[in-house]
Amino acid sequence: MKIKAILIFAAAVILISCHDDLLNQPSRDELSSSEFWETTADAQYALDGAIADIRYLFSRDYYLDAMGEYVNVRGCYFQGTASNENASTALQRGAAYDGFYELWPFGYGYTFSNMYRYCYGGINRCNYVIDGLQKMLEKEDAEINIKQLEAFIGEAKLYRSLIYLRLISMWGDVPYIDERMYKKEEAESLSRTPIKDIVPELLADLQYAAGKLPDRTTQTGRMAKPAALALRGKVNLYWASWNKFGWEELEGFEPSEQAAQAAYTEAAADFRSVINDFGLTLFRGGAAGECDGSGKAGKLPNYYDLFLPAANGNPEFLLYFNFAGTGSSQSEELMRDFAGRSIAYSQGWLNPRFALANRYQSTITGDFCEPLIQMTPAAGGRTATNSALNPASYENRDYRMKATMLWDFEKIAGISSDGRTSTGWIPFIYKTDAAPNYEIDGELYTTYESGGCMTGYVFRKYIRNYPGQARSEGDFNWPVIRLADVYLMYAEAVNFANLAGQKDYAVEMVNRVRQRGNLPDLNGAKTAAQDDFFAAINQERIVELIAEGHRSFDIRRWRKIEAVFCPPFDPDGYKNNDTWDNPVSGFSSNGVFFQNQSNLSYQRCYIFAIPESERNKNPNLTQNVPFR
Repeated sequence: MKIKAILIFAAAVILISCHDDLLNQPSRDELSSSEFWETTADAQYALDGAIADIRYLFSRDYYLDAMGEYVNVRGCYFQGTASNENASTALQRGAAYDGFYELWPFGYGYTFSNMYRYCYGGINRCNYVIDGLQKMLEKEDAEINIKQLEAFIGEAKLYRSLIYLRLISMWGDVPYIDERMYKKEEAESLSRTPIKDIVPELLADLQYAAGKLPDRTTQTGRMAKPAALALRGKVNLYWASWNKFGWEELEGFEPSEQAAQAAYTEAAADFRSVINDFGLTLFRGGAAGECDGSGKAGKLPNYYDLFLPAANGNPEFLLYFNFAGTGSSQSEELMRDFAGRSIAYSQGWLNPRFALANRYQSTITGDFCEPLIQMTPAAGGRTATNSALNPASYENRDYRMKATMLWDFEKIAGISSDGRTSTGWIPFIYKTDAAPNYEIDGELYTTYESGGCMTGYVFRKYIRNYPGQARSEGDFNWPVIRLADVYLMYAEAVNFANLAGQKDYAVEMVNRVRQRGNLPDLNGAKTAAQDDFFAAINQERIVELIAEGHRSFDIRRWRKIEAVFCPPFDPDGYKNNDTWDNPVSGFSSNGVFFQNQSNLSYQRCYIFAIPESERNKNPNLTQNVPFR
């Protein structure tokens, strides 16, 4: 296995200068270990420096949703690492994903070689920090705060576990490294560790973290005990899923119903502790807030504000990565990726697919609305009942729809190309990019320039509605695990473990998430049977967590790819058409996924190929079955 400087990391660490937000400061020069690891401040610098690089493994996870059925990615983007580019720069520009032209629902198992390597870089950073901190504890120096150092070790183990969960979720058995490595030859001789042996190591690390981290922290970027418990619950939930639903592509893995039951039960216990033991609440108490009707945007629901920098520091974000914003060189680019040209000249790389619109339920009935109809304006689509082009079709729907996406005649706040000034309300109307003097209700507008929308919808989620920051100057804290996610994972664990005594509480957790969409509680028919309750949980995961990077992992661990799209050898495939019922071109020449695809195509989605570049360096690395 070829692991370069990003893995070896030698005897140096990138240090981050001290200030209120320690993770958000520019890098200093590297220092040798002989001049370092002397004070608690040194320890904090080292940990923050490691996290500052690790966050780029996760902060663009929204692209991974394009492997599912609800998010479309257009064009080629981030083509991997240039030969003259160092690892840190590559990570900051998102190169861990190897080339987003592969991000569609099938055929992606060959990609992500860079992600594999950079994950090991992150692991070795964590190991380097843990090694240094443990040696500090042995010194018994008066300047060292032992309790704080143990908390830092716990946090480093938490991040190491997070990275390993990513690795095993994609590649299955992978080499397990829990100590600092000094020579590449050490790494290049390692064999793959069975997943059944890795999971207990992660649970042990998270047990340590939960015991050493404080119950809460007021310092931006520092993790607390609920983060460790939530991640431990997630590790158990994934382990339970693989044992319940199987993982036939992972050679040697033998699923066990007994193991699944035990892991679901342990996961439920950790999630319930997060929910009940720390006084945590959803953003703004989970209230829906106010929401304008179709075509207006003066009042947007609380779910919209949850994904703006104003929400930073709220208790719903349990495990997150923070960004500094303007002038820091460590900003997020969510608006650049999600917004169109009319908003700070952003690029609109991601759009909601048509299928997403039909997932938003009625605020009146609490159930699904009549399906939207794809049709052109020439065919009467502007006025036809249930037409995707008729704004009236979107009235009285889950408030999260308004906060997440724009359909025809929806307005959004425009921002100048430099991000500094407001340009007023801009209506989105598919296929009318930047059309001047477009009349709506007697007023003239220049329409939204989407930057290449191919689906008929654009995102509102993550897009700032105020000027002052350019498209790449964001300071939103990217959430990896939110409290709403914990509510839904808890419900899933209770449901599959058949924990009858907790069923009512699990239903209540799902209803808490639904309340932020202004939806009625689930009726009894949707919670009585296991399959029906699972469908309700799945529904909430779709609309609550859209474009946060969860969907592809969910449908793979549930073995649902064939059910979500179509069975193997289906002659029609799964159609990906826009609101005008035209094929969405780009990745698939005819706008169809999985058409006449063999079982092998599906297998190559459920597990990823061990990068050949790694196998060329390490003969001990075997290849996953579908890629032999």
